[in-house]
Amino acid sequence: MKYLCLLYFDEHELYSLPKHDMDRLIDDQLAFDRDVTGSGHLLNTNPLEPAKASATVRVRDGRISTTDGPFAETKEQICGYYLIDARDLNEAIRVAAKMPAAKLGTIEVRPVRDVRKWSEW
Repeated sequence: MKYLCLLYFDEHELYSLPKHDMDRLIDDQLAFDRDVTGSGHLLNTNPLEPAKASATVRVRDGRISTTDGPFAETKEQICGYYLIDARDLNEAIRVAAKMPAAKLGTIEVRPVRDVRKWSEW
């Protein structure tokens, strides 16, 4: 089963890290990437640009509305993701718990629905 692991950080805190701490976080994250790839769990991963680069789109009554930035005002923003393959939620949680990002931010682990099974929604 596929799980999306969303990495949430307080961007201000993340981008304010001293260079040494940021370099260590990146090194730890790259080591994790090698491990999760080697274990066969990793399907895809990417960091995201800062939330200020995003736009929110809504369509109401046929009218498009856009606003700059993320959907909601929150302390933490989505900064990246991992798409993993795991037997079940417990295994996906174990994989997410190994992510260095979990030491600084929050990891949301969410099952991915199979769009070919719309009737089950």
